[in-house]
Amino acid sequence: MSDLEEHDPFDDFNRAVGAGRVRDPYPEMAERRRNGPVQEISFREITEQTNRANDITPPDSLKIFGVLTHEAVSQVLLDGATFSSSGYAASMGIVMGRTILQMDEPEHSRYRGLIQMAFTRKALARWETELVGPVVHGLIDEFSNGAADLVRELTFPFPVSVIAGMIGLPDEDVPRFHRKAVELISVGFDFQRGVAASQALADIFRPVLEKRRAQPGDDLISVLAHAEVDGTRLTDDEIFAFLRLLAPAGAETTYRSSSNLLFGLLTHPEQLAALRADRSLMAQAIEEGLRWEAPLTGIMRVSTRDAEVCGHLIPAGSVVYANIGSANRDESRYENPDAFDIFREPKQHLAFAYGPHRCLGMHLARMETSVALNALLDRLPNLRLDPAWEDPHITGQGFRSPPKLPVLFDA
Repeated sequence: MSDLEEHDPFDDFNRAVGAGRVRDPYPEMAERRRNGPVQEISFREITEQTNRANDITPPDSLKIFGVLTHEAVSQVLLDGATFSSSGYAASMGIVMGRTILQMDEPEHSRYRGLIQMAFTRKALARWETELVGPVVHGLIDEFSNGAADLVRELTFPFPVSVIAGMIGLPDEDVPRFHRKAVELISVGFDFQRGVAASQALADIFRPVLEKRRAQPGDDLISVLAHAEVDGTRLTDDEIFAFLRLLAPAGAETTYRSSSNLLFGLLTHPEQLAALRADRSLMAQAIEEGLRWEAPLTGIMRVSTRDAEVCGHLIPAGSVVYANIGSANRDESRYENPDAFDIFREPKQHLAFAYGPHRCLGMHLARMETSVALNALLDRLPNLRLDPAWEDPHITGQGFRSPPKLPVLFDA
């Protein structure tokens, strides 16, 4: 049996992150917030929240703290010197290589600046017209008979096609690229598969990189192939590491965030109608979707020294779980925080994190979502959730999204 037939990595990953098992984690988060903004938690709890293997025995001295409120999470994420990202080296670094995910300052800024070169406003404008728009409209062209599943037929495939186009991959490599990107971030529950996916992605990138070193184009691999850090060009392995990071970050999170926004709008048809009539509401609708259901509910840090967060001591060497999902539903910051409301007063959310490690691709993600949603509103009259779907819901613990989005529209 071939690798393609043995398993579905997308279903495997969704099951591992709690899809179908965890419907609504927010009441428990609210209960925890009532007990304080910072709380010591068990290793078992952190493995459940971060989808790591639960057969690891931590040292007895290890302390783990959950940080829950908007103020507390903001403080942790803003202070990269006290709350280091280096802990990712022992987890995602194993399969991705050394990336900006695990780098602290000043190294982080130097390398982040290289990738930032590929995300200029000019590049985003070009990608919007030459890449994102054609991909989205091409997928909508395949809808038929006035019905579609927006997850499987649009939000799941389009972001990975965009990332592949940005990187400069040949079309024939895109399906395998997508599978291996998902398998890569499945390393927490299937280590061997994650390691194999890491090598497979390098094999996909290598021939493209060789061509771009000799003859650069306007894709991301070309930018990295000819960039320099402290007068030295990046090695192949350094470039592969950055590309491995972008693959799931660009595809996985955008698929989930755009799916969550569509779920919010389709289950609140009066807000969908308002957006259809007034596209100036698009930006605030996108931000509300991100606040209401962030695609990734938390991120990890390690304390480098004793620190106080909202009056609570976190000792040096502690693992800190910054609960973004909880912070974005903090009732002390947002009125009626569990409600999806595109008309609410805009306030900074933490779905893209905060501080030095704020999401590099956030402007790309917003643009992609805007293009997709505008295309749906322009092309699918009377777009509505299929009433035959009797159990509409978003699911997942560490990663959140609806399992499907069956819709009807007037053909």
